[in-house]
Amino acid sequence: MSEVLTVYNPATAAPIQTVPADTLAEVAQKAEAAAKAQPEWAATPLEQRIAAVHSFRHLLQEEAASLAAILTQETGKPITQATAEVTTTASRIDFFTRHVVAVSAPAAPPISAPEPPALEELITYDPLGVVANISAWNYPYFVGSNVFVPALLTGNAVLYKPSEFATLTGLKIAELLHRSGVPEAVFAPVIGAGAAGAALLDQPLDGMFFTGSYATGLKVAAAAARQLTKVQLELGGKDPAYICEDVPDVAAVAAAVADGAFYNNGQSCCAVERIYVHERVYEAFLAAFLATVQGFVGGDPADPATYLGPISRQPQLAELTRQVKDAIAYGATLHCGGHVLEQAGWYFAPTVLTEVTHDMAVMRDETFGPVIGIQRVADDAEALALMTDTEYGLTAAVYSGDRTRAIQILSQVNSGTAYWNCCDRVNPRLPWTGRRHSGLGSTLSLEGIRTFLKPRAWHLKPPAA
Repeated sequence: MSEVLTVYNPATAAPIQTVPADTLAEVAQKAEAAAKAQPEWAATPLEQRIAAVHSFRHLLQEEAASLAAILTQETGKPITQATAEVTTTASRIDFFTRHVVAVSAPAAPPISAPEPPALEELITYDPLGVVANISAWNYPYFVGSNVFVPALLTGNAVLYKPSEFATLTGLKIAELLHRSGVPEAVFAPVIGAGAAGAALLDQPLDGMFFTGSYATGLKVAAAAARQLTKVQLELGGKDPAYICEDVPDVAAVAAAVADGAFYNNGQSCCAVERIYVHERVYEAFLAAFLATVQGFVGGDPADPATYLGPISRQPQLAELTRQVKDAIAYGATLHCGGHVLEQAGWYFAPTVLTEVTHDMAVMRDETFGPVIGIQRVADDAEALALMTDTEYGLTAAVYSGDRTRAIQILSQVNSGTAYWNCCDRVNPRLPWTGRRHSGLGSTLSLEGIRTFLKPRAWHLKPPAA
């Protein structure tokens, strides 16, 4: 008898529905079916695969309201943010469909010798085969489509495991893809929690693509090593932002950085998690930042006026509480929040701490919630030393009126993405990649298409006359 997975509403802590979870045998059956179906999908003309993905894009737009409502109900994401995620996924799909033909086309290698080689030399590209896509709950449309859209376009079969905290959304994604013409065996959802994920990684796979925590990423990498399987990991971050004293509008910068820290309740991989402010503008920045945070509207995520909804995962409330208590014990000043809200659901009050140091967990451990530490610095050298004092390397931001100064600082920070006068931003034209504990490989950009292809070298010699 199959186990069931219970889906909860974070805004009320009440169960929404139960969903059958895949058994080990069912996961194996889906993997076997995917392996059988993948060659035919790869042989399907690319134009037809593009047409299926275009149809999926159309359905996302057509059914955006109902899809966003499901996302809000099971993750607590405010409805305006959920709607934005569903609808703007189209721009990522458009990028992939626009460029997949050129990226996957056969190509001749560059000629370095004075004369062309006597043999014809050619490079062609094949799909990896069957890939596992273990996705995330915080942005299931963005994070998922970064993997499964280019994977499907390039002829791969996908075993898609949505997070157990976004199960209903994952099932809707599968439904829409199947309605769009993608065979069920080619895009097969694997439903369940950790046991289902472990069973998936035990299957014979040609690629493992995971988004989630560093700790789980290590387990995925170990599983890939056992099979010598390609692995790509999009992990967490402890993303810093440094505000220089030469910013032209301190209040505007404070509002932008506050949004970067608290959007989606701070549950974004690239959310600002550490703020360093030059001492000359520290007081003005702090006052404006606090005013912005205190103006954020919290409450029912189904209400369009809500900016801060509940925490999506109940266990995270304990981690947020731990980080706040640890900071206060080490001498931090609490300006607002710092506690679980006494109401139905999993709500944590928006929290701002100052007089923080790197002795505190809030400045070292990934927070993933509405808690931020702000530290005063004397100059660029101190800011840089603190920005680089981390095991993570996802994004870093510098706010300054001087482009050269900002780039000089950012070039010394080991991060996959650098922001000047912006933060918490992703564009499909640019690679999304982490360094150190923030991951391996790249999604998005042309690199995010190539990652699902393997090259084949051709040496073609005509017979002698």
